[in-house]
Amino acid sequence: MKLLVQINVAFGVLLVLVLSVTAVIFHYVLLDHFIKAQKKDMQQMSSTISMKMQALPLSEAASAAVPAVSETPVLASSLLATPIAVSPLLGIDAIITDNQANVVYSTLPGASAQISVARIEEAGVSKLQMLREGKDDRYLVATNDLSDGTLTLFMPMSKIKAIEQAVLGRLLVVLCIGGILVFLLSLIITRRLIKPLMKLRGELRKVENRRFSEVKLVEAGGEIGDVAQTVYEMAEELETYSRIQKQFIQNASHELKTPLMSISGYAEGIRDGIFEGESVRKGLDIIISESGRLKNIVTEMTLLAKLEGEEHIFKLAEVDIVELIEETIERINPLLVQKGLTIETAIAGELADALVVRADRDKLLQALLNVVSNATRYARHRILIRAGMGKNQIELSVTDDGGGIPDDLLPQLFHRFVKGKEGETGLGLAISRAIVERCGGTISARNDEAGGADISMRFPAAA
Repeated sequence: MKLLVQINVAFGVLLVLVLSVTAVIFHYVLLDHFIKAQKKDMQQMSSTISMKMQALPLSEAASAAVPAVSETPVLASSLLATPIAVSPLLGIDAIITDNQANVVYSTLPGASAQISVARIEEAGVSKLQMLREGKDDRYLVATNDLSDGTLTLFMPMSKIKAIEQAVLGRLLVVLCIGGILVFLLSLIITRRLIKPLMKLRGELRKVENRRFSEVKLVEAGGEIGDVAQTVYEMAEELETYSRIQKQFIQNASHELKTPLMSISGYAEGIRDGIFEGESVRKGLDIIISESGRLKNIVTEMTLLAKLEGEEHIFKLAEVDIVELIEETIERINPLLVQKGLTIETAIAGELADALVVRADRDKLLQALLNVVSNATRYARHRILIRAGMGKNQIELSVTDDGGGIPDDLLPQLFHRFVKGKEGETGLGLAISRAIVERCGGTISARNDEAGGADISMRFPAAA
């Protein structure tokens, strides 16, 4: 079942349940309200009638031995001036009894009054007593004592229930109409919420089929919008990774094929006697040189794969940056002498003891050696290594006075097999980036304002 249908069905069931519970609550609340209101009105009416009848002794009615107002002119004329005369119009009936529980007056009309009075008399005092005390659930009762008897007002519960049912029916109609409108509105809102998810599913299908460049950003708000943005950014990263992977395969095959072709060509030439004398020695030197180059490529590719995929090869410890720079200079010094270059350092003296990072010392040394070695290929006269603190980070940079980095090469400088004119394998800076990032730092490159390339590494200071 689709998500849209599931949500609508669940909401519909919930709406029906809520409306049902609301209807039941309304039923009891309305019934209770009408009963209380009617009781209050009947009590007020009973009190008013009693006050107006206090001056009239019921013994006159008793001696007349008549049960109804219509047969007792004196009593009738007095009672017609009271609210009893209009009480039947309100659905309320009245019974007046004397002290001996004889019915002397009833508002029940005509024959029904006689029958009702007769039935009351036949039922005995107990039934009438139950009615007065409100123990009969079929009636609402209000009683009040007169000077020579008792006034009892009563109203059938069926009339109150009829009124309550009529009001409840109208309320249910309003609730049903409101429920239908709410359900229709929920359909619109749900469809609007689900639509971005359906689009997002389509974009994920493109990711599944590796069509990363075709993925589009789905416009949506809230958490769905955040997920859509994440999917879009993920597709961009995967597209970049896919492109780099293809370039890596192409570059790797080229880098590996070139020395293999040289080795194969000279080996076959020597075997077939094409090269003689000094040419044989020269060919053997080239074979040895290309074999060493091939070995370096394979070694660096293997190291790079381990750096990016294996956790256990890193052994973190506190590393003093100043000592690391000094060891780097000692190791790179023969190459500097060979090329006639000088190397300078700029380290803030008061911060020298604070320049400590948490990293794998040997790996970080290799990363710095790769960066400095790369600088020696392009520097004209000098290389500058700077170290200091900035924005709660330790900054380490290597600057040369060469021609700088071509603008088209800057974005891919730290990718595999990306190299300049004087580059060798194109893996040195990629290895440096992998090491720096595994140590929790970042590495970037730019062209210095004074000329030459500037490669900066930033690390969080050791706690």
